[in-house]
Amino acid sequence: MRRAIVTGASSGIGKAITNRLLALGYSVIGISRNVVADDFQGENFQALQCDLTDSNAVIKLCELLKKEDISILVNAAGFGKFEPHEELGVATIIQMTFLNLTAPMLLTNATLRSLKQNSGYLININSIEALRASKFAAVYSATKAGLRAFGDALFEETRKSTLSITNINPDMTQSNFYNTLRFDVSDKENEKLLSEDIADAIEHILATRKGAVVSEYTIRSLQFGIKKKKATK
Repeated sequence: MRRAIVTGASSGIGKAITNRLLALGYSVIGISRNVVADDFQGENFQALQCDLTDSNAVIKLCELLKKEDISILVNAAGFGKFEPHEELGVATIIQMTFLNLTAPMLLTNATLRSLKQNSGYLININSIEALRASKFAAVYSATKAGLRAFGDALFEETRKSTLSITNINPDMTQSNFYNTLRFDVSDKENEKLLSEDIADAIEHILATRKGAVVSEYTIRSLQFGIKKKKATK
C-alpha cells in the first residue's frame, strides 16, 4: 500500500485531502498539533502530533520521516495574519515564515529520496496570494510565493526522475483558516471554494498519466465575495 504524508491534517484543506487519499486506498500519516487517530476512520491512518512552527520539533520529525517509505507528500499546513506590516509582531512573522515555507522545505528534504524512488508526488498547497500582490499580506504572500518558487525549481531539478511536483493555488476556501481573522469567506456558494474542491484537484493530479505533470493548479471561485466580521469589543 502506497503511503502519503499530509500536514495540517486535523482540519480544513488538509483534512479533506487526508479523507480523499484514504478513500483512494492510500495509507496516510497525518501531521498537525492536535491530530488524533480518532479523527479518521479505518486502520490506514496514523496520527503524528507536531507543532510545525517549532524548529526543534520539525527537525526531530524529519529524522523520523527519513525512515518511512513515502509516495506522496502534501504540504497543506499554513496560517496567515493580514495586517499593516508594521503592526505584525516579530513572533508572528517568524512563525508564519517557518510554518508556510521553512517546514515544507525541511519535510521535502527528509522525504525526497523516497518520493523519487517511488515515482511519487510532491504537492504544495500554496495560495492565490502566491500569484499576486495584496495589501496587508506582505509576509503571507512572500511565504506562499516562496513555496511556489521552491516547487518550480525542484521540478526542474528532479525532471530526470519520475517524481511529479505540483503547486496548487486556491482562492479563498471555507475552512478554519479564517477563525482568528477579521474577514471570512462569503456565504454564497459561487463566491467561495470548499476544501473538497482542493481534494478533487489532488485526485485529478494522481489520475493524470505519469508522463504528464500538472505543475501549476490554480482554483478560483466563480465569483468574488468576502464577508467582514463584526468587530468585537
